[in-house]
Amino acid sequence: MKAVIYNGNEFQVIEKETPSPSGRDLLVRIKAISVNPIDTKVRKILEGTNSSKILGWDAAGIVEAIGDEVKNYKVGDKVFYAGDINRDGSYASHQIVDERITGIKPENLSYEESAAMPLTSIAAWEALFDRMNIDPEKDKGKRILIIGGAGGVGSIAIQLAKKVAGLKVITTASREESKNWCKSMGADGVLDHRKDLKAEMEQLKIDNFDYILCLNSTDHYFKTMSEIIKPQGKICSLVSTEKDHDLDILKKKSVTFVWEFMFTRSMFTTEDIGEQGIILNRISKLLDKGRIKSTLSSTQDVISVEILNRSHQLLQSGKAIGKISISGIL
Repeated sequence: MKAVIYNGNEFQVIEKETPSPSGRDLLVRIKAISVNPIDTKVRKILEGTNSSKILGWDAAGIVEAIGDEVKNYKVGDKVFYAGDINRDGSYASHQIVDERITGIKPENLSYEESAAMPLTSIAAWEALFDRMNIDPEKDKGKRILIIGGAGGVGSIAIQLAKKVAGLKVITTASREESKNWCKSMGADGVLDHRKDLKAEMEQLKIDNFDYILCLNSTDHYFKTMSEIIKPQGKICSLVSTEKDHDLDILKKKSVTFVWEFMFTRSMFTTEDIGEQGIILNRISKLLDKGRIKSTLSSTQDVISVEILNRSHQLLQSGKAIGKISISGIL
């Protein structure tokens, strides 16, 4: 098989033996991948070291072989998944992935459209329904603020919050292009995060939020979030902090603050690891029924060093909208 590794200095195309699946693993022939901010973060960790790794945690492809304990898939099945950060990634022609964190590819979507969805969909679903415990029946009509709505997770979180949870969805964005993208995903309103959020809220006649999903600089927004969250509200963040924060400012309101990290279940092989496969199959059905749509914004031809470098640069610029997919032919 072919793969693109990051060797601590640069991307490099290599040949290596195609692995054989065992246990509950699938061997997938990759047809398309997408890139995520986590790709650039792991690359940064490896930078200047002697370590090398196949990056990439989003893919869609075809099952070529299965392990002896696989229960839910067979050779020839079309699948999509976000993989496991502890294992080799998807910048390759083939990849091993646990069937429990794999879903059936949406029938009505291309491989590129499908590859754009797994990591962000799992992260958004877990944040909304597992971490903040939003109940579509009991919580319908409540209000959520999604900070950073135009990115990959924000794009699908808007749709899930609106179409599945039945919430009123407000997001943040600054450029006209990203504001329009958020509205196209279903946002009811968009706040300009370059301005004072509370002043922006007043213009929309919003006093506070039942839920806040933070997808951009927890450090910058922590104090503001504590001020605009409702008493007994819930805040979930995906973005690591670099500063210390005073959790006591949330105490008077009995506010819940919780983290979401999409790789927790696979990293620790939790008892409910199979929930990620269930989530992906739900997402697949929602996509096929047209209740939600792919967040793919651009497609690049063929995995290559040049295209990966360019895609990483766009992600690091903070100007990426939606998801970038790459056709997976090496």
